[in-house]
Amino acid sequence: MTTLRRRTFIVGGLAGASAGVLVPRLANAISYPFTLGVASGEPAADGFVIWTRLAPNPLNADGLGGMPNTNTAVDWQVATDERFTSIARTGTFTTTQASAHSVHVTLTGLEPGREYWYRFRTGGHISPVGRALTAPAVGTSPELSMLFASCSHYEEGYFTAYRRMAEEHPDLILHLGDYIYEGAATTTKVREFAPAAEISTLANYRVRHAQYKTDPDLQAAHATAPWLVVWDDHEVENNYANLIRNDTNPAGDFKARRAAAYKAYYEHMPLRSAQAPTAENMLLHRRVRWGSLATFHMLDTRQYRTDQACGDGSKVCPEADNPSRTLTGTSQETWLIDGLRQKLGTWDFLGQQVFFAQRLNSADGARSMDAWDGYTANRTRIQNAWDTNGNKGTVVLTGDVHRSWAANLMQNYGTQNRIIGTELVTTSITSGGDGNAADNSLNPTLNPHVKYFKNLRGYVRTRTTSTQMNVDFRAVDKVTVRDYPVKTVGSYIVEATNPGLQAP
Repeated sequence: MTTLRRRTFIVGGLAGASAGVLVPRLANAISYPFTLGVASGEPAADGFVIWTRLAPNPLNADGLGGMPNTNTAVDWQVATDERFTSIARTGTFTTTQASAHSVHVTLTGLEPGREYWYRFRTGGHISPVGRALTAPAVGTSPELSMLFASCSHYEEGYFTAYRRMAEEHPDLILHLGDYIYEGAATTTKVREFAPAAEISTLANYRVRHAQYKTDPDLQAAHATAPWLVVWDDHEVENNYANLIRNDTNPAGDFKARRAAAYKAYYEHMPLRSAQAPTAENMLLHRRVRWGSLATFHMLDTRQYRTDQACGDGSKVCPEADNPSRTLTGTSQETWLIDGLRQKLGTWDFLGQQVFFAQRLNSADGARSMDAWDGYTANRTRIQNAWDTNGNKGTVVLTGDVHRSWAANLMQNYGTQNRIIGTELVTTSITSGGDGNAADNSLNPTLNPHVKYFKNLRGYVRTRTTSTQMNVDFRAVDKVTVRDYPVKTVGSYIVEATNPGLQAP
């Protein structure tokens, strides 16, 4: 297991990358700036992104983290060992106040399918060390150890699940939305938001992200492996759809609010420059290959969606089946279907936010208008694309609903005629509080294809080979008390050539 702690840089009489020495910058000019930790993401066969943000006083109300209004040089190193005796790459990134002194370095030219370690230095201060991995080369299919999670409400619990994720030492972590929550602070929860009001300005989104990033358990999870991230609604506002907001509180221009939220999101995530936002728009859907084993199709189901039908909520709503309704938008749907038809790996993983399988909530046919059940034609077109193309190893990875679920995806949910894929739904990190292990919301009469449910907090662990995926639903008993152990509360196998859930 990688030891996640601050280390000293190599010092010597010779300067330059070959000696492994980074030139000190602005010595003693600022207090310790790496309060938000480090992160990596977006692995490719030749590199990845490394991230940090300089913030000596991360909760300053202006959102600038206590940094002066000057450009600041940040030196970085990437090594093939955690003692940094063999330096693979080194360089300097110059931060600006306009980007909240965030650092995004895109590494290329590295070896495929191996571990690296990275760190930063500025002003005589040294960051914690992070571990990252490059993706395997195309044509190879080594086993993939992956975790995925969603929905971390800061006020509703401690991030113990993130700490347990770090201890798993995975190859890759996916976060499937609701990384932050935008709401106002309360006085009845485990912890209290900063700032206290519901956030709607750039400064406030920056402070809320910074508050999350100061959590040591979250920092540990970021430092242990590269992340692939997508947002859901709470990174901006609950249940928003495109530029249609959920309510009118707080008042203001929602386009400006979305622009602020997207900018702050990019500033705090290990994303490539291709994802940098322009005003209120940000290209977040993208494809990431893990050798010839798997292709990750990371989706955005908020930015382009049609407004929820019938006033949102759980409804009997014929309008939900209107072929013109879209969760992905036409362009993203075309992009996804094209990627599925390429069949670039044994497995196709759809990393996305809301419940994908049909899930009826009552005998009259009521279903969630915020999930794919509110956009059934869009779902059918995507399912038909992978089905007719023979993509047997299609697995939808989902967040949002604060519960663990597992379901077979059916070619026709009404007749239950044929299984064409699998959905794995992670519970929340903290949202919903401790949960209830005795809760059972399965309804095999209404939803015979839905096989698993658990109301505890945690994440999903998978180990994937070219023949099968081993799935473990991992949970902690409490998040309102710090540092509970994690346990496996359910397990399945998914076979690469036989869609659906199998007993282990």
